[in-house]
Amino acid sequence: MNSRTAFIAAPLLVLAYGVIRILDGLDGSRGPGIAWTTGHLAFMAALVLFVPIFWQMRRMAGGNALATASAAAGTAGVVALLAQFGIDIVVGFMSADNEAMGVLFDRVQSVPGVSTVVYDVVPLLFFAGQLALVVQLAALRRVRVWTPVLVLVDLVLPFIDKDLIPLGALCLLVSFVPLARQVPATSRPAAALA
Repeated sequence: MNSRTAFIAAPLLVLAYGVIRILDGLDGSRGPGIAWTTGHLAFMAALVLFVPIFWQMRRMAGGNALATASAAAGTAGVVALLAQFGIDIVVGFMSADNEAMGVLFDRVQSVPGVSTVVYDVVPLLFFAGQLALVVQLAALRRVRVWTPVLVLVDLVLPFIDKDLIPLGALCLLVSFVPLARQVPATSRPAAALA
């Protein structure tokens, strides 16, 4: 998949995750089950696509040290979030119900360093790297000034209420469409070119 397609597919997969997450909670609890697993897999696919997106944005920003650091930070955040969502899927498979999931999550998070690396600190690099790259592109006038605003809205909405993830994903899609248009249709994934 080229970077142009990734710019569109990633927000759509985040949107799918958000909608599935809402549907999964209609019975009063989330997971375990098919909706839990499917939603998490959709988000993990989106995360994988963010890697070439970050490195393409790095190139669009000129490939300088700040852009490289931002792309690297975003990629580190992707890795942490992939671990987090992978744990979520495994816990879902190992649990009979939501209460059993809570017990397993407590056990996993009690392992020294796991909370910091997988849940509390390193995942934030995904958001920081993404915003930093878009701000750099706006400063270089590669995107309009409203693009970082939409990306920021996308990043903040889930912290307000996770049921707002679909709305944030739509903001991200609107902000990524102009970026997708700037990528040559025949370009290889940016990670391969870095």
